[in-house]
Amino acid sequence: MESQQRVQFHIYDNVAIILILLAGIGIEVGRCEPNSESNNFNTNVSCSFKKHLLTSYFEKYECLLDSNFQDFITNELHFRMCEVLPDDLRLVIRPSVLQRHLIGEGSHRHLSSSIRFDIDPKAVSQLSIHYCEVIFVERLPSGVFADPFELQHLLQRGVFADVAVFGDTNLELPSFLSNRSAVEVHMKVDPNSLSTHKNGFEIKVDLPLHARYQRLDEGGYSTVEFGDPDMFMQCCLEGKSHNQSCYIPTSNNGTEPKIGAAVWRIPSGIKGHEGVVSVVTFISAFLSTLLIVLTSIFLSDIKRCKSSKQL
Repeated sequence: MESQQRVQFHIYDNVAIILILLAGIGIEVGRCEPNSESNNFNTNVSCSFKKHLLTSYFEKYECLLDSNFQDFITNELHFRMCEVLPDDLRLVIRPSVLQRHLIGEGSHRHLSSSIRFDIDPKAVSQLSIHYCEVIFVERLPSGVFADPFELQHLLQRGVFADVAVFGDTNLELPSFLSNRSAVEVHMKVDPNSLSTHKNGFEIKVDLPLHARYQRLDEGGYSTVEFGDPDMFMQCCLEGKSHNQSCYIPTSNNGTEPKIGAAVWRIPSGIKGHEGVVSVVTFISAFLSTLLIVLTSIFLSDIKRCKSSKQL
């Protein structure tokens, strides 16, 4: 009787193990099937995306210069273009900046940008796109910086797919001692939107920025102007070996509407007040030091008097 129970137990045990293995195989098949519902927007797990675009730039150049950056983009993207695109479908995505403005007051503000991507549905329909990211590069002017820790907090909240700051990240340096920096933002794009949205799609990027200490100026303000951002689209295609990513060319063909540049007037102090401020600061520091010394002497005398009375 006991032997029969043992045999039944082993049979049930083996059946349970087989069921667990079959369930695991079913889950893995669901992850790998191209038509699986769970695989519609998470195929980036198997897609090999390259490092940040600006990482490659700063491996070649020490500082951020507009001329160097334009040369780098022209040469770098040439080797990263999607080779599976036919020649007549090279320019399938046309980005245009709809609006750029600063939000807030003072030395801590947000740069808000609205970008529209006009697409060619016929061209995109010929591509087997698994996953795409819009790459938004903001080359910050001198005198403005982005806090990497603040951006990482936004990344943890899921605002961006990825974000990184490059260049001079020393937050304490004044504007006349610091170099320019840039922010690279990655945002997810649903592949279905590329083929179903005939009128294109829009994205919005809000970057928290901070002003550095400015040089003294006669007017009391320094003007900082933001140029146009750089936009790219990186996709994972079936035609690439090992599902590696590549860039889909973007171009506005000179049809992008001109919008007003975002301008930040940063308080810098009036240069004519430099002498008065220096004198007042010196006198205040001297009086504060003198007060501390006199207070220390007075307190030490009180302690001596108390100790002598106790004796």
